[in-house]
Amino acid sequence: MSQTFILHKSDPARPRVLENAIAFLRMLPDGKAWQLTVEPYAKPRTDDQNAALWAVAYPPLMDFMGLRGDDARKQLHWFLCGEFFGWVDLPMGRKPRRTTTKDEHGKRSKVDTKTFADFYSFVQQKGAELGVFVPDPDPFWREAKAA
Repeated sequence: MSQTFILHKSDPARPRVLENAIAFLRMLPDGKAWQLTVEPYAKPRTDDQNAALWAVAYPPLMDFMGLRGDDARKQLHWFLCGEFFGWVDLPMGRKPRRTTTKDEHGKRSKVDTKTFADFYSFVQQKGAELGVFVPDPDPFWREAKAA
């Protein structure tokens, strides 16, 4: 049994969410041990952020490097994640400490919106170092697409 409650700051519903969380805790069976974890909330990266990385940022870098296909794009992402988040040395090589979707333990964990924005800026900087322009994502692409 698992449940997530998010207490947003300045949210009028916050007292009700808190009461629901307390009610949920009171309903947990006594015959089992339970672990509670409380941590600050950070909004996970959005699908639009992710789409911009793969469809806006990576294509000019791939063109510059002569890379083609999904496997090459995944390798580029793997490399950039290692450069941004750091590397873990293994007996037979290395791997990124984390990716944008998996934490350092390999568990699914999307980075938050700010970290993802910082990662996108990092990708732009790496492009600039190579002489490749990586554009900002267009925040109005949905409207342009619908027109």
